[in-house]
Amino acid sequence: MLDRKFHDSIGKRARAVTIYQSRNSGTANPSQWYRRHATKEETMRKIEAIIKPFKLDELKEALSELQINGMTISEVKGFGRQKGHTEIYRGAEYVVDFIPKIKVELVVPEEITSQVVETIITKVRTGKIGDGKIFVLPVETVIRIRTGERDKEAI
Repeated sequence: MLDRKFHDSIGKRARAVTIYQSRNSGTANPSQWYRRHATKEETMRKIEAIIKPFKLDELKEALSELQINGMTISEVKGFGRQKGHTEIYRGAEYVVDFIPKIKVELVVPEEITSQVVETIITKVRTGKIGDGKIFVLPVETVIRIRTGERDKEAI
């Protein structure tokens, strides 16, 4: 391991090499690791949207118009400011803490991220509490398992 003062004075590249060596026991070329990881620009984004279940079909149609070829849908439960609600079933009152929602996950090129987010907002907004949330995350690498295609070609 490098001396701490020396480590701080030699800059970003040396820190990347040190991280590489600690992760890979120095077995491969640190320059290649640095080029791939320390300077790589993000070119894809993962968009996760938590929406009301009845808005899914409308959202799916709008995204297909934008040439979005794939998405993952999950049935989820949760609560935020909505805090759940009470229901009466066979004369007994029940507190429902977790509200059923749909989680939509897509990976898109960075260039169309804002357009996809705006489409999601316009199609699922009702103006009432519980409309949901959208999360946008960077994606480092995508690999299609069947063909080995990477990044944009794999989307």
